[in-house]
Amino acid sequence: MSDIEALLQELHALKALRPAGRDDLGSLLARARSAAGRWADVLDEIRESARGRVGPRAEAALEVAFRRAEESYVELEIALADCTRRGAGR
Repeated sequence: MSDIEALLQELHALKALRPAGRDDLGSLLARARSAAGRWADVLDEIRESARGRVGPRAEAALEVAFRRAEESYVELEIALADCTRRGAGR
């Protein structure tokens, strides 16, 4: 199974989850963050392998897609940290 197929299965499993409480939400955010990190890695590999093989528009589009994936990871990291911090301060 390819990395992308495994990632798609993970994402499909995430959309079926509804957190019942803060602990469940933290677990869900951790899994989503992990998937976002893996997606950023996939896009980084694609971006690197495409460099010099595609036109400048495609290179720019791949760069933007990679950066957005990285930003998604960072935002999920912030959400998870806040959720964890608030959970510890109950």
